[in-house]
Amino acid sequence: MKPTTVNTRLRNVYAFVRFVILEYKVFSWELMERKIKLKLPDRLPRAIDEQHLQQLLTVIDNLRNRALILLLLRTGMRIGELLNCKVDDVDLAEQKILIYQSDKTSVGRAVYYSNDAQQALLAWLRARDPLKRQLFYGRGTNPLCYEAARAIFRKYLQKAGLQHNGYTLHCLRHTFATDLLNAKMPLECLRVLLGHSNLEITRRYARLTDKTREEEYFTAMQRILKGDVDEHH
Repeated sequence: MKPTTVNTRLRNVYAFVRFVILEYKVFSWELMERKIKLKLPDRLPRAIDEQHLQQLLTVIDNLRNRALILLLLRTGMRIGELLNCKVDDVDLAEQKILIYQSDKTSVGRAVYYSNDAQQALLAWLRARDPLKRQLFYGRGTNPLCYEAARAIFRKYLQKAGLQHNGYTLHCLRHTFATDLLNAKMPLECLRVLLGHSNLEITRRYARLTDKTREEEYFTAMQRILKGDVDEHH
């Protein structure tokens, strides 16, 4: 079981204990003070390599699936947020999608998408059933579910020969954030677009995309290899 799952279940237990203490006047605050929380691994977000991304986009021939994947890539939306999206939430004129309630923060926001995502979205809107309110749907009237979206992504990874590279559907969100930071977008602006509750979460992408540090390293290493180093230091 993942540490995040364990911590979520522990929070539910503590909430229940707190309810019992308050409801039945059981004075045992000592229980509340002895909280257990697993330390989460500080993993770097995984972005998709640019060449691999082009390979992936080349093999997507289905209109719905192309719109789905390009919108995830260009908006940075969580997969649940996009799957919950209705046609009326899309503003085609401003290339904007309104998220009325985030999956994680319960706070709404607006996200924007690029011209290539707009083209894919328009093609899908022309082909889809106009009577269905859900932007992306599966069989019948049901919205497209997470498992189906994940299976779609895996299918195209395999078709592009990328099935062994460790990419997941959530990597599209990581790629969005990494690309914008590399394009010098301010962290606070990216935080709002991603729907993060605090800036520290967004800073993980800054660690991943620190080009200055990378350039300084290779410049210093070139000096070392050339022997151009002051030995007194």
